[in-house]
This record gives sequence, C-alpha cells and structure tokens, in this order.
Amino acid sequence: MALFGRRKHKTLVVGLDGVPYPLLQDLAANGTMPNVAKLIELGHLAKMKVTLPEISAVSWPSFMTGANPGEHGIFGFLDPKPGSYDVRFPNFRDVKVPTFWDKMGEKKKTSIVINQPSTYPAHEIPGILVSGFVALSLKKSVYPARILDSLESINYAIDIDTRQAREDHDYLIDDLGKTLDGRLRAVDLFWGKEDWDYFQVVVTGTDRLQHYIWNAYEDPSDKYHDAFLDYYRKVDAFIGEMYGRFSEISGRTHEGEGFFMLSDHGFCGIEQEVRVSNWLRENGFLSFESDAPGSIEDIAEGSKAFVIDPGRIYLNRKGRFPKGSVDEASARTIMDEIKAGLAELQYEGKPVIERVFERDEVYSGPESARGPDLIPVGNHGFDLKGTIKEAELFGRTNLTGMHTWDEAFFWSAKEAPADLNITQLANIIMEATV
Repeated sequence: MALFGRRKHKTLVVGLDGVPYPLLQDLAANGTMPNVAKLIELGHLAKMKVTLPEISAVSWPSFMTGANPGEHGIFGFLDPKPGSYDVRFPNFRDVKVPTFWDKMGEKKKTSIVINQPSTYPAHEIPGILVSGFVALSLKKSVYPARILDSLESINYAIDIDTRQAREDHDYLIDDLGKTLDGRLRAVDLFWGKEDWDYFQVVVTGTDRLQHYIWNAYEDPSDKYHDAFLDYYRKVDAFIGEMYGRFSEISGRTHEGEGFFMLSDHGFCGIEQEVRVSNWLRENGFLSFESDAPGSIEDIAEGSKAFVIDPGRIYLNRKGRFPKGSVDEASARTIMDEIKAGLAELQYEGKPVIERVFERDEVYSGPESARGPDLIPVGNHGFDLKGTIKEAELFGRTNLTGMHTWDEAFFWSAKEAPADLNITQLANIIMEATV
C-alpha cells in the first residue's frame, strides 16, 4: 500500500545472460528487437566491463553484491580447496558479503528475484528468491518454501538440458522457447499478487544459444540463422512485456526511470580454444606424474604453476599446495616469465592473449589471497581453457561462442558513469529503489 496516498516507486531489472553490447545494438538496428530499439532511443545503452574471469559464476555475485571477487570470495565455477589440488563448487553460502537485496531489506524494501544465477541453494532474502543455474533441484532453489507448489504447478524449469542442447540444436531451439515462456509464467505468479519494491528476472537462454550456435548469427546461410533471430525476437517481446507492465505501476515521473537491463559478460565467436595448461607444460612450468593425468592432483613435484578453468593460473606455492615448489623469492620471476611468454603466444600470426592480469590488479579485499596469481584474458576469438586432457595447445570443440569481459551492456534511463564495471550496478540500482 502506498504511504500517504502516493504510489510507491518500484524498480525492475531484466538480466540477459551473456548478451554483448554489439549484438544488442545490431539486433535493435536491423529490426529484430524493436522494443530494445525504442529503449535505446529513450535512454542510454552503455558498454560495460565485468570482473575476472569473465564467467557467470563470478559476474553475477559481483552484480548482486557490488563487490569484486576479493571481497565476495567467488573466483570461478570451481575453486581449489584450501591446502589441496582438489576443487569444489562454491555456492550461494560461500558469498562472503551481503547482496543489495539484503541491504535494501534493511530499509524495509522487498525484492522478488527470479532465475538469479549463483544463488543456489536459495536462502532467505527480504522477499522472494528463485535460484538460477547452477541449481540441482527446484525444491532447494526457492525462498520462501511456500512458493514451491506454485512453481511446480506451472512446470517451471530452471534451465534447459545443456548436454542435449549442445548436441541437438533442434532441441536447443525448442526448449529455449519453452523455458522463456516459463519465465513469464513465473513472473505472473508474483506480479500484482505480492507486494514488492524491487523485481528482477534473468533470461539465461541467451547464453546457451550463443555458446552452441553463435556461428548461426554470423552466417546468414546457416541452417539455424533464422532460429537464432527468432529467439531474440521472443526475448525482445519478453522485454517489451516487462517494460509495459512496469510503466503502468512504477509510480515514476520520467519514462523509463527505475527500469534497468544488463548482461553479466559479453560474447563473440570462437576461432580457437586455447589450453593454457598445455602452454605451461610446453614451457616447463607444469608436469604431471603420468602422461594421462586425471586431474591437477596428479601434478608432479617441481611444477611451478597450474591452471583451473577457464584459464586461471595458480603458482604452485610452498605452504599453499601440498607439492608446492615456489617460494616468495622466486614467485616474481616466475610470474614475469609466464606473462612475457603468453604475451608472445600467437596463432597463425594473431596474438592470442590481450593481457595477463596479476591478482592484485583485479582483486581487493580479505578474500584476495585465495584467488589465482595470474588471470590471462584472451583476445576475442581465443577461448582460454583449463583442461589437461587434450594433447594440443589449440583446438576446437562443438562450442561456437565464447565469453568476453569488455562488452557486457547496461541500459538505464539515465546516463551511466564512464568506464562502467558490473560492480557499480548495485549502488546505481539501490539509489533508484530506496
């Protein structure tokens, strides 16, 4: 109920996982996304950088906390266990700082958040939360528990079957459409039926589409080119529906105020996948106890560095890892050698690495020491991988699209700050809400 007879100011955020700034501009300009085109004309579309590595497991916690990995403590889909080469999947419980939904709750603001990646298992927020990927069961993906029956009644799906979609693109297209329809049904469960100040819904099918058939976007003759565009037409219709609903109830004076859109990283086509572990092996920084190692736990004594996906390089430091061989006196030299070597790496005359960041250049906060020592970023087209089970340095799988760190997007009615980073969005959104 609005206080003193005035309408409550509401805020709505639509997240589009992995949608790059250039793609959104292109699809708006060529008529595929007319609702987005109208929003671009109305407000401001900004290019945005994200935290590193440029993956959803890191970017979404950075968005929802306004903090970098050195503060929130999530460095990848897999992070090494302390004192071990073994890895674990960090989850929502491992996020070390509060989300901006929690902070808004302290000011008596209620949030409804649907399909937010990196929030599994769901826990209490001041409102309603439906976790997105990676989520193992719908039952553990909801807060409060009372909403589970409603979601099950509409056959709500957290994600498509990514394994099948990777191999069967007809299935991919069909299930993407069904899952997007399910997002809107979930919105209907709460829109107008729950009291809220902040509403957020994330579309993750965009990321899936681009990983598996980005080439269909780039090649008009591709079998799935029209299907690629059709999916984005559906996404555009979804955006138009959400914006239309919001405009009716927002209580805002200026058109578009309080409505935001963003992606958590950019995307581009893959020219080659780059197995960073093989580069370390070829250059004498890494060796294994067998010719066919099963995991990093098979690392050999004397190794100086190793890789965890997507390309994070950890020095094999004494005191940190069981077979650590690198002391503080030699760490600087080893990092400089790796950085210099990767800077020279080429594929058919093209430089592979844009830049190799050191930990302290991109992370700050009490969790920073748990992060990788070096974070290489590939030039567009070169997708860095941590696999140790492929023999060649360069190669291809059936993925056709890769993440980028410098071409995420943010739309708002007001102009965004220059050199925008995803960690800034929490404050921007909170200021618009509270």
